[in-house]
Amino acid sequence: MATTKENLKEAFAGESQANQKYRAFAKKAEKDGFPNIAKLFATAAEAERIHAEGHLGSLDGIGSTVENLKSAIDGETYEFAEMYPPMHELAATEEHKAQRMFKYALDAEKVHADLYKIALAAAEQGKDLDVSEIYLCPICGHIEFGEPKDKCPVCGALPTKYVKVQ
Repeated sequence: MATTKENLKEAFAGESQANQKYRAFAKKAEKDGFPNIAKLFATAAEAERIHAEGHLGSLDGIGSTVENLKSAIDGETYEFAEMYPPMHELAATEEHKAQRMFKYALDAEKVHADLYKIALAAAEQGKDLDVSEIYLCPICGHIEFGEPKDKCPVCGALPTKYVKVQ
C-alpha cells in the first residue's frame, strides 16, 4: 500500500503533466481557430497547476529562495548530466525525431543550472539578481540575461525570435 508521501509525489507528477499537456492543447486549439476551446484548456491547465502546487506544498517541497535555488540546480544538473544524455543517444541511434528536443533540453538545462548558480550567489548575500531583462528562446528553452545579441547557442534561432519574459 502506498504512503501519503508516495501518493503526493504521484499526484504532483500527474497534475504537472496535465498542466503542460493542457497548455499545449490550448495553443493548438487557438491555432486551429477554436478560441473558446483554447480558453477551456488554458483554464483547466491553471486548475491543474493549482493542484500540483498544493501537492508540492504538502510535500514540503517549497523552501526558502536559497533552498529552492539549490533544489533547482540539483534538478537541472541531473537532467543535463544524467537524464538527457542516454535519452538523446538512444533517440539518435533510432533516428527518432525526439533526438532534436532531447539535445535542446540537454544543452539548455546546463545553462539553466548556471543561471541558477548566479542567482544563488546573489540570494546567499541577500541580494536579487542584477538583471532587469530576461529573454527565452521559444524554440529550445535557452534563457538569456539581457537582450540577446547573437543567435541562440542551443538551436541557432535568431535573436529576434527570443521572447522577453514579463
